[in-house]
Amino acid sequence: MAAPLISCRHLVKFGLRTKSWNAACCARKLHLQEYQSKSLMRGHDIEVQHFEVVDNHWDAKTVPSRLNAAEYVIKAQILAGGRGKGTFSNGFKGGVQLTKDPEQVPKLVEKMVGERLVTKQTPANGVLVKKVMVAEALDIARETYLAILLDRAYNGPVIVGSSQGGMDIEEVAEKNPDAIFKEPVDIMEGLSPETARSVAMKLGFQGPRLEKAADQVMKLYEMFIDVDATQIEINPFAETPCGRVVCFDAKINFDDNAAYRQKEIFAMDDLSELDPREKEAEEHHLNYVGLEGNIGCLVNGAGLAMATMDIIKLYGGKPANFLDVGGGVTEKQVYEAFHILTADAHVKSILINVFGGIVNCVTMANGIIRAYRDAHMTVPMVVRLEGQNAKKALDILKESGLPIITATDMADAAEKVVATLPKS
Repeated sequence: MAAPLISCRHLVKFGLRTKSWNAACCARKLHLQEYQSKSLMRGHDIEVQHFEVVDNHWDAKTVPSRLNAAEYVIKAQILAGGRGKGTFSNGFKGGVQLTKDPEQVPKLVEKMVGERLVTKQTPANGVLVKKVMVAEALDIARETYLAILLDRAYNGPVIVGSSQGGMDIEEVAEKNPDAIFKEPVDIMEGLSPETARSVAMKLGFQGPRLEKAADQVMKLYEMFIDVDATQIEINPFAETPCGRVVCFDAKINFDDNAAYRQKEIFAMDDLSELDPREKEAEEHHLNYVGLEGNIGCLVNGAGLAMATMDIIKLYGGKPANFLDVGGGVTEKQVYEAFHILTADAHVKSILINVFGGIVNCVTMANGIIRAYRDAHMTVPMVVRLEGQNAKKALDILKESGLPIITATDMADAAEKVVATLPKS
């Protein structure tokens, strides 16, 4: 994951930390289920739990005989977190279940497949469960955290690790920053066995497990390069009482520019759970993430988007979305962006905040006018334009005769858009 344009701490400060933080900052466009990520890792000889995936309870009946485990974990496969505490549409609770009885496996699968699972990170009506992963359940003797990611500060890959795994790494960073270490890797030279062993030692592995952990670090780095990843995060990277070193959970992000090289991986993209507005945005090469407020935001640039959401919050408003049209936006994209914004019934006001560097503000103004008229808009709109041809663009907006409110700067724009909201 490339270094975000605005820090997590900055988002938390203004209460904007959401389930969509990664999507907003990293514009992740490839959506893999847990079993898909683990299949990729297994294909690179990385140690994961033995597992199988089923889409009905009949097939699940024969899985225990092949896994031959002392205990089984049954996990609903959806892209949202909080599955273990979720509730299904049939009333069954828990999208992650444990059982030592092989006969219970198909019964648990039957309660999950075809039902909608509601968690703290899903829409109110939940997400339809189509597949369930059945895996061996392993005891964990010790948990660590391991990640490999691209970092602008190091101009290449860096390994991030902590002997304190199995918990929110941001919480560890806040409470005990010394527990986290970084190991840059020269992209031209690659990861040496000596460095991999040093990483394993810093994670606290000892004896025979030290060599196993170092081997896993090497293989994870090889996979990182092979699949054009921007991030591989393992939490926990753990050891079992019997001496295995296992990657228990994985989050993998990929370089979208490498799609032509990684056709098989990108063909696995699961778009079925995406918000329809996110799907539509991707079709028009826009970045959209739905949030929980009532002020629609349209900006050009991820950093400007985050700053816009911050200042809206500062002036007492709540952003309804993150919508970045990018630096090379066309008039048609502006038009489509408006249709996405106005499709959200929660949007009561719209703020357009554009800095005309690459983009011509006149292009934005023409797109705004066309969209405003075609959509028969009734919600208030505040526009702040700065940069290339901004004055001409503002004149175009004024001459349109439309009830568009203009602003001189970001603070003025935020104050005005919050003032347009209906009084509760």
